[in-house]
Amino acid sequence: MESSSVLVVSMVIGLAIMLGIVVPLAEARAFFVFGDSLVDNGNNDYLLTTARADAYPYGIDYPTHRPTGRFSNGFNIPDLISQSIGEEATLPYLSPELRGQKLFVGANFASAGIGILNDTGIQFLNIIRITQQLQYFQQYQQRVGALIGSEQATRLVNQALVLITLGGNDFVNNYYLVPFSARSRQYSLPDYVRFIISEYKKILLRLYDLGARRVLVTGTGPLGCVPAILAQRSTNGGCSVELSRAADLFNPQLVEIINQINTQVGSNVFIAANTNQMHLNFINSPQSYGFVTSKKYYFACTIAASLNISSMFSAKIFIGSKSVSAHHAQYISVVVEGIFRVYVFYNFHVLRKMLFGI
Repeated sequence: MESSSVLVVSMVIGLAIMLGIVVPLAEARAFFVFGDSLVDNGNNDYLLTTARADAYPYGIDYPTHRPTGRFSNGFNIPDLISQSIGEEATLPYLSPELRGQKLFVGANFASAGIGILNDTGIQFLNIIRITQQLQYFQQYQQRVGALIGSEQATRLVNQALVLITLGGNDFVNNYYLVPFSARSRQYSLPDYVRFIISEYKKILLRLYDLGARRVLVTGTGPLGCVPAILAQRSTNGGCSVELSRAADLFNPQLVEIINQINTQVGSNVFIAANTNQMHLNFINSPQSYGFVTSKKYYFACTIAASLNISSMFSAKIFIGSKSVSAHHAQYISVVVEGIFRVYVFYNFHVLRKMLFGI
């Protein structure tokens, strides 16, 4: 699981770009999700892997107050997107409940720990790498085609909204996983970024070949400012220069290949969400998002990470449930896991205001 913790508020703003420019809500009849722990709805619960979110306090603020396999204390990014387009949450593709009519809602193929590269996250053992996720997507279409015919299945996929979130793990759980990692010995950082970007381009083109026509692509968050990284690498409390540089190299090149692909296919199929800048805006100006400060949350998480008081993918320390912000309709909950997660939950009114300005 990557350290590029992306605020849900930032992701939702990114989605607004796509919803406003690319796809009318009425057409978003299905929703498909690909990627890592930021968007995993529980696939890893069906795998023998160490990358799991099946223990308390995961799910503590979910309606059932139980872990759901989401790497969140409650809803995650795909859940909020589903709510915003008026659809029920997508089920994990490995869930036995995903059958019949539920298939028409879409599916979540994401798996915590994965990256663009197949050797990313190897320490987590059995995870659904992106190549396998795309194979499952193809299998999904065959299953739906058996129910409604291949032509209707193709139409469902073409009209669907797609979210893909990759990249952070390729730095945190690969290139920078250990000193002198295999990839860091093989590539300088600029060359490594060019390499994974070229691989990402292949993934996006494959997604297009499989019928995706409305795709939101998120970049990495500010990797160098993640509390776990601050605890491990910062000497003066500032962000890690090297990991910040990685994000600064990766995100613009991601936008560049997205523009290239859109030109190649002759349509704005892929939309880039600048989650790195959005997250930095929150850190630097929390008042704009209705919070008095972002420092205390980062401080608490950094202390926890520096003391190693929680191990990755096991039961975690829970700090500050339901802290009141300037907007009384929202609250923030912090889950500490050595890797940082902060999710901001808005009620329906606030979420709609952020998405649509109403």
